[in-house]
Amino acid sequence: MSENRKQILEMLSSGKITADEADRLLAALEIDSPQSSAFGSGTSPKAPPKYLRVVVDAAERSGGDGPTKVNVRIPMQLLRAGVRLAGLIPEQALHKANDALREKGVPLDLSKIKPENLEELVEQLHDLSVDVDAQEKDGKVNVRVFCE
Repeated sequence: MSENRKQILEMLSSGKITADEADRLLAALEIDSPQSSAFGSGTSPKAPPKYLRVVVDAAERSGGDGPTKVNVRIPMQLLRAGVRLAGLIPEQALHKANDALREKGVPLDLSKIKPENLEELVEQLHDLSVDVDAQEKDGKVNVRVFCE
């Protein structure tokens, strides 16, 4: 067991961090230092991402509400389940949903989303990282979308 891993587990056992924070730290350790194979000939293949993460940090707003902070962690299993459930939507309701999406400017056909297509997408998410810095009239907004 690595020294960093021991420190994280000690902080968890002493109550300095929560189990969720420990999980994120351990996942970050795995990303930063991939394990080499037993023969030292290379690194092991990346594990599929478990979560899709969206983080938004906005500078303090002039309205006095304070800064806007969003930290959403969506399990990939939830996305998979949602795609499987989409297959249960009756055809008439599916057409209405597609029409509503097109009206809002989203050119997406829900009938085309299949579980096997989602697995291909998830495989490609290993290296996904989207960082957006935008200037709002009340301050700076930083948006990050990534997988972990």
